[in-house]
Amino acid sequence: MPTVTIRPAVEADAAAILGFVKELAEFEREPHAVKATVDDVRRDGWGPDAVFEALMAELDGVPVGFALTFRNYSTWEGRAGLFVEDLYVQPHARKFGVGRTLLAAVARRAVERGCKRVDLSVLNWNPARGFYDRIGFKQMEEWLPYRLTGDALHALAEEA
Repeated sequence: MPTVTIRPAVEADAAAILGFVKELAEFEREPHAVKATVDDVRRDGWGPDAVFEALMAELDGVPVGFALTFRNYSTWEGRAGLFVEDLYVQPHARKFGVGRTLLAAVARRAVERGCKRVDLSVLNWNPARGFYDRIGFKQMEEWLPYRLTGDALHALAEEA
């Protein structure tokens, strides 16, 4: 059985993270949607103005996946939370518990920081929904995600 290791991502992991993001986009049927570059990942993941953190998953020292998180805030709880923007494990590594180990590391990070919750979004057709259910995530059917992007974002911004 290979050894699963989870470690904080370092700046030198930026290209691997972007590679995993592209693999995830391919899986999510949006292979051309990724606009990010390695420089974007470096800029936003490290330094004084970092906006995300990532954990790298390795099997016997070889990167096979990652979890990328950022802080959110619950006004009802009066506490921060963590949002998992991306969780990805390469298909050949999924049978070794890498995804669960990654999410356990995210949960530990959240608890150590006093966070009250960990949130994520899952495509309705993604078979990983069963995985999240088994871990204890609950689908929030009453809360529907909305997003403002592109021309609509710019049009609204011009009203300010």
